[in-house]
Amino acid sequence: MSDSPSFVSRPDGLCLAYRHRAGDGPTLVFLPGYMSDMLGGKAVALDQWAAENRRAMLRLDYAGCGESEGDFEAGTLASWRDDAAAVIEAVVPHGPLLLVGSSMGGWLALLLAQRLGARVAGLVGIAAAPDFTDWGFDAEQKATMRREGKLVEPTPYGDQPYVTTLAFWESGEALRLLDGPIAIDCPVRLLQGQDDPDVPWRTALRIAERVRSADVQTILIKDGDHRLSRPQDIALLVGTVARLTET
Repeated sequence: MSDSPSFVSRPDGLCLAYRHRAGDGPTLVFLPGYMSDMLGGKAVALDQWAAENRRAMLRLDYAGCGESEGDFEAGTLASWRDDAAAVIEAVVPHGPLLLVGSSMGGWLALLLAQRLGARVAGLVGIAAAPDFTDWGFDAEQKATMRREGKLVEPTPYGDQPYVTTLAFWESGEALRLLDGPIAIDCPVRLLQGQDDPDVPWRTALRIAERVRSADVQTILIKDGDHRLSRPQDIALLVGTVARLTET
C-alpha cells in the first residue's frame, strides 16, 4: 500500500482522501473525530494491526480535514456523514463493514450504521459523542454561535483553535439520536474513559440503552481520558476489534 492517499470525487468535484487496505474479513472503517484525520494514532494503530493480520481496512478524511480538499468550516455533521458514505460506496460498495468511530466519529458511525443496515457487522465507539451539540455547549456558547455564526475556543488537542460553526451545530441538533431508539442490530462495543473531560462517561450508558441490538457491551476505563491513546488503551481497542472480526 502506498503512503500517499487515494481520492474519491464528490458530485461537486471536491476530492476526498482515503487509504484502503485489501484483506480478509469485514472491512474496518475508521471514522475520525472532530478536527482529526486518518493519520491519528488510533487509526494508524488499527491499520498496522490490519496489515499484520491481513484484514481489510479503510481510512478516510472528511472534506476540509486532513488530506481531503475543502474548507473545514463549510463542513457539517450531515455533510461529513455523507462524505464517509460516499467513500465507502466508492471503495467498498459490497461486503460487511466494521465501523470504528472516535468521539464525533462515533456519532457518525451510529448514523451510518442506521443507513447501511445489514452491511454493518459490528460497531466500535471510542468515547462516542452523539448529540454533543446538545450537551456539549452551555447557553452562552450557543448564544455566541447564533450571534456570530461560529464559536472559536482554544483546545488542548492541537495548535489550531476549536471552531464550531452555527451550521454544524444546527446539523447536529437535527441528527440527535439519544432521544429515542437507535435502529442498529449489529454487535456494538463502547469504549469510554471515566476521566474524560469532554464526553461524560454516562453517555456510553445512554447509547447502550438506546441501541436496539441486544449485543451491546460498554467498557469503562476508570483512568481513561478522552483520546484513549495510551498503549493500554490502544491494546484494548485492537483486542476489541479483533474479537469482533472473528465472530
